[in-house]
Amino acid sequence: MVVNPLFGTKVTFAYNSLIRTHASSSPSLALTLFSNMRRAGVSPDHFTFPFALKACSRLQMGQDLHSLIVKLGFDTNIYVQNALINLYGYCGLVDVAFKVFDEMLDRDLVSWSSMIASLANNGLAQEALALFQKMQLDGNIKPDEVVMLSVVSAISNLGVLKLGRWIDAYIFRNKLKLTVSLGTALINMYSRCGSVDDSIRVFDKMPERNVLTWTALISGLAVHGRCREALRGFYEMRETNLRPDHITFSGVLVACSHGGLVDDGWKVFKSIKTDYGIEPTVEHYGCMVDLLGRAGKLHEAFEFIERMPYKPNAIIWRTLLGACVNHNSLALAEEAKEKINQLEPHHDGDYVLLSNAYGEVGRYTEKAELRTSMQEKRISKKPGYSLLTVDEEIHEFVSGDSSHPESEEIRKFLVCIIDSLRDEGYTPHTSNVFHDIEEEEKEHSLSYHSEKLAVAFALLRFKDRRTIRIMKNVRTCRDCHCFLKHVSGKFDKEIIVRDRNRFHHFSNGTCSCQDYW
Repeated sequence: MVVNPLFGTKVTFAYNSLIRTHASSSPSLALTLFSNMRRAGVSPDHFTFPFALKACSRLQMGQDLHSLIVKLGFDTNIYVQNALINLYGYCGLVDVAFKVFDEMLDRDLVSWSSMIASLANNGLAQEALALFQKMQLDGNIKPDEVVMLSVVSAISNLGVLKLGRWIDAYIFRNKLKLTVSLGTALINMYSRCGSVDDSIRVFDKMPERNVLTWTALISGLAVHGRCREALRGFYEMRETNLRPDHITFSGVLVACSHGGLVDDGWKVFKSIKTDYGIEPTVEHYGCMVDLLGRAGKLHEAFEFIERMPYKPNAIIWRTLLGACVNHNSLALAEEAKEKINQLEPHHDGDYVLLSNAYGEVGRYTEKAELRTSMQEKRISKKPGYSLLTVDEEIHEFVSGDSSHPESEEIRKFLVCIIDSLRDEGYTPHTSNVFHDIEEEEKEHSLSYHSEKLAVAFALLRFKDRRTIRIMKNVRTCRDCHCFLKHVSGKFDKEIIVRDRNRFHHFSNGTCSCQDYW
């Protein structure tokens, strides 16, 4: 079919409308319509391609369409360029997205917003913030809510409170409206940066809240160990007639788990179905296993898993394994490990957990055999690392590593700290170190865990009373937890550690988790 030129514009508009309608909900259909449009001889315009590229982003494709755009001469159109940036960012091809952005002769707010989002969504948080600062220097573009959501997300991933407070103040100075989306993002950001009090402050001044807002607050309180407050927030939310979703229930069950609130946890878990008619998800069952396991109700947790309406996954059994190790229930730990072997046999953490369990009860032969098995299967333990921000520069410390430029000075100072803490009652917990080395070597091995190196560096650098904030990729070990409590007391320092599971607030020789973690 050949389209009469007199009607060409109307036909193009009709196709554009159809493609736009289906770009998000039915991307395959949208691209089929685009192909039909081409076969019918209908000329696409600069509105056609952004809709088609949006459909491509949903399907993780689009390079061929980019070639056609260049061929037809639409590659310098700002609407098409913005859509290309969004497409490549969505597909994880950030370098290509930045090439399009860099070659643009003119940029509007959408150009900057799309590029910042592409960086933030692909784990390039520092680069996203740098581009946002460059956008400010440009002077002609005023950021909107969409840009700020990407910037807040980037800061959340970095976990740098100073930057969080800066962007909060920036939003206020520029009189940007504290919408539900932006307020919720700030609540989540402050929680991830280690200041749940700031999360509460933002929550209290929001003119409007939805279930996501309440969920962000509840989850933040939960991971900071303020479990009763999280539970109270859940019931206050219910009184506003907002209906909790499955993420809300996960958040409040995590609060019950971290606080040892077994009865409250059971009540919340049962209410999912009885009060709301929702079938609990496998994540909710996992939260209950964690709750029971932390409380030492190991056999009850095992029976709960056996009665689940879902086939338990490796995460469920791993949760039980961790609880068994914490409570020195070796027989049940071995049974949980066997279940994991059938589902996910090469996960390094499971071997380490069971190895630690053997070490706790002095069964060093089995511990050594397990480590040998890891070597034979080429399973290596993930190294622990800690991140510390000093004067807006991020320092990384890896357990046992000497790559930091000030490593020698840090290690010498750390040895002095440990020696001084012995007088305060600190004794290194060495049961999980290999048995066939001397006690002095065991303590030496523990001395250079990443959070200890980070704290030593912070004490060298920070001459004031500022809080030490550390992000860690794995769970804090028992020895480091004890060490950090002693350091907070002796040096009169507040230390906040965000590990894989939660936040620990150390102050005056105690931890917010009350040694229940």
